[in-house]
Amino acid sequence: MLKMPVVMLSSVTDLLHYVDETQLTSEFGGTLEYSHSDWLVLRTAIESFAVTVKEIAQMLQAFGTELAETDLPDEGKAIEFLLMCHTEKYRKLKDEIRSVMREGQQLLGSLDASGMQENSRRQWDVNQDWETVQRLLAQLRDMETAFDGFFDKHHLKLRQYLQLLRYEQSFREVENSLGKLSAQEQGLAATQGVGHQRWSSLQEEIGRAQITILHGHQLAASHHYALVLIVQRCNELRHRCDTLSAALLDKRAKLSRARELLLQVEEVCRWCDEGAYLLASQVVDRFQTKEGAQAALQDIEKFQAGAPPPLNPDVLAMEFESILSPQLQLTAVQGLIRNRQAGLKKLADKQARPVQLVAPRPEHPPRAKSPLFSPKHGGGLFRGQGSRTYGRCMHSVHLHVMKELIETERVYVDELLSVLLGYRAEMDNPALVDLLPPVLRSKKEVLFGNMPEIYTFHSRFFLHDLEGCLDSPEGVGACFLQRREQFHVYERYCQNKPRSEALWRQCSDSAFFQECQRKLEHKLSLDSYLLKPVQRLTKYQLLLKELLKCSAGSEGTAELQAALDAMLDLLRSVNDSMHQIAITGYEGELSDLGRVLMQGSFSVWLSRKRGPTRMKELARFKPMRRHLFLHEHALLFCKRREDHGDSSDKTPSYSFKHCLKMSAVGITENVKGDVKKFEIWYSGREEVYVVQAPSVEVKLAWLNEIRRVLTNQQRLLTGFPLTRSSPTPHSSHIYLILLADSGCTSPVLLDPTASPSPPSPVHQRHRRSESMSP
Repeated sequence: MLKMPVVMLSSVTDLLHYVDETQLTSEFGGTLEYSHSDWLVLRTAIESFAVTVKEIAQMLQAFGTELAETDLPDEGKAIEFLLMCHTEKYRKLKDEIRSVMREGQQLLGSLDASGMQENSRRQWDVNQDWETVQRLLAQLRDMETAFDGFFDKHHLKLRQYLQLLRYEQSFREVENSLGKLSAQEQGLAATQGVGHQRWSSLQEEIGRAQITILHGHQLAASHHYALVLIVQRCNELRHRCDTLSAALLDKRAKLSRARELLLQVEEVCRWCDEGAYLLASQVVDRFQTKEGAQAALQDIEKFQAGAPPPLNPDVLAMEFESILSPQLQLTAVQGLIRNRQAGLKKLADKQARPVQLVAPRPEHPPRAKSPLFSPKHGGGLFRGQGSRTYGRCMHSVHLHVMKELIETERVYVDELLSVLLGYRAEMDNPALVDLLPPVLRSKKEVLFGNMPEIYTFHSRFFLHDLEGCLDSPEGVGACFLQRREQFHVYERYCQNKPRSEALWRQCSDSAFFQECQRKLEHKLSLDSYLLKPVQRLTKYQLLLKELLKCSAGSEGTAELQAALDAMLDLLRSVNDSMHQIAITGYEGELSDLGRVLMQGSFSVWLSRKRGPTRMKELARFKPMRRHLFLHEHALLFCKRREDHGDSSDKTPSYSFKHCLKMSAVGITENVKGDVKKFEIWYSGREEVYVVQAPSVEVKLAWLNEIRRVLTNQQRLLTGFPLTRSSPTPHSSHIYLILLADSGCTSPVLLDPTASPSPPSPVHQRHRRSESMSP
């Protein structure tokens, strides 16, 4: 324990022996001047100032929170009102800060005055209080500076938001106007003109769009926070303006061509009418003399010297279908004139007995146009030539489609080669190895798939086959049918496409691809060229349809139809295989099940003949929703699951549930009560699946395909050739049944014409309901 000496004093005077008089106030006999009431006033003022500074800080914090959490309206007037309210609150807070700042300055002045009045040795707490007030004033100034900066940023962003809102409103108005004008423009015929009022509207809207684009550039130049969006909007408007302007220029060019053509047509029609009138007005009696024949011949030759140039029927048929009639008029009148010339030359060269020439009698006044040669006249002279002209037109279209097929095939092959050499081969180039992303190394097969195999097929075989058909277009269908199996290389390419796209997204910004694109001078990036095989595969069926339209009744039409069916089957097979790769949970190789023949979603009910019944099956009044995959050797039941992630390429997946081997499958075509239902039963009806199709057509398509699979299996066992969904001849109808009641679990093919004994009742029952006649 600390011991301290304690001195007891008898008077205040004795205190001076222990404490200096300069440290004692007057009531203790000292000389220190001190007023406790003054100290209390000063101390209270300092503490009150500190509390006020704290309150100011809380007010600024609350105002900042209010600004940050304010919901921004989507109307310009509401934002303007919000700006006004925020500015008013900001000014009030600034006044509060200035008032507190003045209070602190006054308090600091009082402390300075108090310190000057006192002796330097007795300034007690003045220095400490002065530092406290100075620190509080510094905090206040820092808060004011930070608050000013925060509000300036907030105010700027709010003003920019208002600018963006108004710009978006202007953008939408202009975009809608341009969209309507573009739609109206596309709805007009190629040779339909644009009126003055419409032209003024177009120019006005394009001018508005240019002003909106300029305004957007001004906002972007002012470092707007939505710079990317504004630039995007400007580019969209510029593209729309350019597209509309290009369409107008194209229409102007077409109208100019149409005007020139119509002038030529008018000249042709006028010349034809005059020629017909000339032939009809020549007096036959004057032909009996040599001089009369020569005069008539000179009139004809003089008239023929002013004949208009012939119109090109092939070019006209591609753009102006209605111009063929004047061309036919011109040809017909020229033929009549040549015939008249030949007769007159014979009369002029050799005078024989009078020949009575029959000439058409003029039925109209001079210079009147005969309806026989009117562009709108469809009978008379040209009735026999219309079908021939139509046939020539269709032949021209046929050649045009053939040329397009071959030319686009050449371009396609060249593009594949450029990708293989300019990208794929460059991945092994040591000079570019530093630019190659690590994730891309050893992933050449993933990125490009089997594109080399596709290129080999087209460059070595298919392109040469098509070029050989240029002079004999009727062989195009056979060309596709001959290479039908080789087209299945596209299945592997399409199945690999999701992996390729995922890899591309990881490294699309790589300098390696940019360098390759620069060397190739490609306008599009690699992903556009990786999509070319898929686009080309869908293009074939469109071109085949066009060829079929202009080949009706001609040689090779059946092969064209078969080729179209084959390409549509290929597209369907590719689509089915794309679903197949999304199957998860199957233990084994899906490739062992054979090709996917069909796939689709159905409602399914399950019942079992023997074994325990599960409670969930007993209570299942609603059907199971299952996605069925019909393979060559099995039928898979899967459950479709949607990908609900944030990815932009959401694709469904299929969870494997059950597999039925086709060697133990039977079907019942009709289920009582619903024409869309049929049964698939397994292992002698141990398991029966009642399947409800979305429509009767889908049900029939699946039944036909299942019949074909089961029939082909039996043909393989018996050595018969396989069938391709073609009907079996009536003399050899085949019925496929499953002898469930006799314990046989494999399908049995019965030929009713081969067995003299009647079938058993079991067979009869199944023959009625499960007939597998192809």
